[in-house]
Amino acid sequence: MILAGRGWGKTRTGAEWIRNMVQQGSARRVALVAPTYNDVRAVMVEGESGILSISPPGERPKWEPSLNRLTWANGAVGYTFSADEPDRLRGPQHDAAWCDELAAWRKPETWDMLQFGLRLGDNPQTLITTTPRPTKLIKTLIADSCVVTRGSTFDNAANLAPGFLQSIRDKYDGTRLGRQELYAEILSDTPGALWNREMIEECRAVSPDLCKIVIGVDPAVTNGTGSAETGIIIAGSGEDGNVYIIDDMTCSGSPLQWAQVVEDAYNRYEADFITAEVNNGGDLIISTLHTVNPALPVRPVRASRDKYTRAQPVAALFEKGRVKLAGTFPALEDQMCEWVPGSTSPDRLDAMVWAVSSLLINPQGKMVINI
Repeated sequence: MILAGRGWGKTRTGAEWIRNMVQQGSARRVALVAPTYNDVRAVMVEGESGILSISPPGERPKWEPSLNRLTWANGAVGYTFSADEPDRLRGPQHDAAWCDELAAWRKPETWDMLQFGLRLGDNPQTLITTTPRPTKLIKTLIADSCVVTRGSTFDNAANLAPGFLQSIRDKYDGTRLGRQELYAEILSDTPGALWNREMIEECRAVSPDLCKIVIGVDPAVTNGTGSAETGIIIAGSGEDGNVYIIDDMTCSGSPLQWAQVVEDAYNRYEADFITAEVNNGGDLIISTLHTVNPALPVRPVRASRDKYTRAQPVAALFEKGRVKLAGTFPALEDQMCEWVPGSTSPDRLDAMVWAVSSLLINPQGKMVINI
């Protein structure tokens, strides 16, 4: 496992490792796994430091995107997989695997499916390249079964633009985000945060059939460099009475762009309604959504209390096991475990609070919890 900061050279190292294994003949069937298919293709295969770019012309494999397959001249074959689809790894067998950004995989069970098929050859091996997050899987692998290499962004300063290095030093040096993303520290829980990592791990569950699905939206009030994202969280209530977080489609972009993402989420999940905070924008937010689709059922909500107070009862429901995470949502979970009053506005967390709260209404129209 390589735990290293942004720009350290994790992708280049992974690509060179695969190339070396193939050329030595110790890897004949290779699995390449990243958080999404686009990540595998754009970073691991076609990226500037990916397999195609670092391979000399005589060693470059044939890339067939439609088949998700790389084929080398010596007969070795590499197959690309999305960590969002663990079942695709149930059948294939491999003797080597490269797993990129494991800490950002939304479905940790993909790791298990990969391991069951890593059974060919005399010494099947996996290389993990990732920026760290304190997930249960990362902690378990470090403790049990991995040789770990650590590094910071600044270890590779000679190959990074001086302006970039100065900019990130000025903005992130000394911050929690900088410690994680630049210095690759696995951080402990934030004092004062309403959630912690142990609580989140205990709340993971497979989503049952859902009775009602809602999309929580926390709209960004500006659109430009440095603007907040628009939080878009999808949640549903199960027949067991619990609420399940099933997707995070948070995005950056103009009002029309985020409204289109909301419509996509509404159609994909056949949602019952959309709940959107209208403190900043009011009728404009509703009209933006209706510009995309006049039929979207929008229920506006207006915050009368501060973010921390609104989030407290939802955090309590997590503790009681009434709210579950049906998957892994790294960016949302980071906000849940790191946000405290005074820090950057938590767009994903806000959207999640609105979504969960809107599903906790009894038949008489009263909130089950006081928000």
